[in-house]
Amino acid sequence: MNNKLSGWDDTIVALATAPGIAAIGVIRLSGQSAIEIIDKLFPSKEISIQTSHTLHVGLLKDGNEVIDEVVLSLFKGPKSYTGEDTIEISGHGSPYIQQQIINTCIKYGARLAKPGEFTQRAFINGKLDLTQAESVADLIASNTKAAQKTAIQNIRGGFSHQLKNMREQLIKFSALIELELDFATEDVEFADRTQFYNLIEEIAIATQQLITSFQLGNVIKNGVSVAIIGKPNAGKSTLLNCLLNENRAIVSEIAGTTRDTIEETININGILFRLIDTAGIRTQSQDIIENIGIEKSLEKMNSADIVLYIFDSNTETSEELAKQIHVFDDAGIKYLLVGNKSDIGKTETSNDNSVISISAKENNGIDILKEKLYQSSVNSEVNTDNTVVTNARHLQALLKMKDSLASIREGLDQNIPGDLLAIEIRTCLFHLGDITGEVTSEDKLDYIFSKFCIGK
Repeated sequence: MNNKLSGWDDTIVALATAPGIAAIGVIRLSGQSAIEIIDKLFPSKEISIQTSHTLHVGLLKDGNEVIDEVVLSLFKGPKSYTGEDTIEISGHGSPYIQQQIINTCIKYGARLAKPGEFTQRAFINGKLDLTQAESVADLIASNTKAAQKTAIQNIRGGFSHQLKNMREQLIKFSALIELELDFATEDVEFADRTQFYNLIEEIAIATQQLITSFQLGNVIKNGVSVAIIGKPNAGKSTLLNCLLNENRAIVSEIAGTTRDTIEETININGILFRLIDTAGIRTQSQDIIENIGIEKSLEKMNSADIVLYIFDSNTETSEELAKQIHVFDDAGIKYLLVGNKSDIGKTETSNDNSVISISAKENNGIDILKEKLYQSSVNSEVNTDNTVVTNARHLQALLKMKDSLASIREGLDQNIPGDLLAIEIRTCLFHLGDITGEVTSEDKLDYIFSKFCIGK
C-alpha cells in the first residue's frame, strides 16, 4: 500500500504517555512537517540540520511565550517507528502543559492523531506487517509474563516469518502452474505435482499447529475465568481469600452471606486466572436478594472457562456429589471437584482421586489446587519461543486457509486442470495475505487500528 496514494502525507500529534499528572509526559509528532513545526517552536537549535537519533534540551515556545522546558528526541525517516520524520517531546507531566504543546503543534499544521495511527503508519510504510502491528497492542495490554513474551515474539516477526515462508513457497508453485497455462497446447508441466503435494501437506500440518495453538494463545492473552461454585457454607469465600492471600470476601457461618459475585485475579505460572466467588447454591430460600444471587451464580457457572465445585467433605454424600457431576457433564461444563474442611474429618469421598482435598481455613492443599487448576486450563507447556496464535482474526483466516489447502489437495488427487488449481492457490494466498495485511482493505485496517490507544 503506497503512503502518498492513500493520503498519509500529513503530520499527526498525540500524547504518547498515559493522561494525568506525572513526572513527565511525552507528546509524539510524526509526518512530513514534523521537523518544520518543531523548528518554529524550538529556538534553541535548528532541528532540521541535527543528526537523527539525538536528544536536544531547550525551551519550547510559541512566539515569545514559553510553554515548557523539554527534551526533544529526533528520529528522521525512514529510520523511525513510523518510517516518517518523528519527534518525541518529553515535557513536564502537567495535563495543562501537555495540552498546550498539542494545541500549539496543531496551530502550526499538525492534526490530532487517531487511535493507533502511529502504528498504522508504521504498517503502511513497511516497518511492520499487520501481525506485528497487532502484537504491539497485545504487548501494551499484556499483564502476565507469558502474554508479554508471546507479544514480543510476534513483534519480532516469529509468526510473520512462518507465514512469509508459506506464502513464498505457494507463490513459486502458483507461478509455475500459471506458466503451464501459456503452453496448454503443448501439454507440458513445469510444476512437479509430487513435490507440490508434499508442500501442501507440510503447510497443512503447520497451519493445523497454528490453529491448535490458539487454545493456549487465548488463555495467555485473555486469561481463564474460574467460577467458585458450591452450597452455602461450603467455604467458597474462604477459598477465594486463601487463593488471593488476603481477606477479600466476607466470611461468616451464616448461610447466604455472599449475595453477589466477587471477582479478583491471580497469576499462576504466568497465566491470569479470574476468580469469581458466587452466592451459595441451594434449592430453597425465602430471601429474594439471595435468590437473585443464586441466579447470578448459575449464570457465572455456565459462562466460566472452568468451575471449582467446592463442597464440605464431611457432609456431602457420594450420591449428592454424583448428582452434581451429572449436571456438569450434561451441560458440558469443565470442572474440578474440591473437597473442603479436610482438617475436620474424612468421608468416603476423600479417597476419590478425582477430588482435590483441601482445608481453606488452614491453607492446606492450596498449592496442589493451583497446580491442578493450571494443568486443567493449559493443556501444554507454555513455550513462548514457539509461535502461538492469540488473535481471533488470525484464527478465522487460518481456518479458511485450512479449507483452501484441503481443496488444493483434493484437486491434485483428482488431477484437475492447472487453471482451476491456480484459482485454489490464489484463494489460499488471499487468506495468508489477509493475516499479514498484504491484501486487506483500508476499512479493515481502520477498524483494527481503531482498537489501539491514542498515541501508539
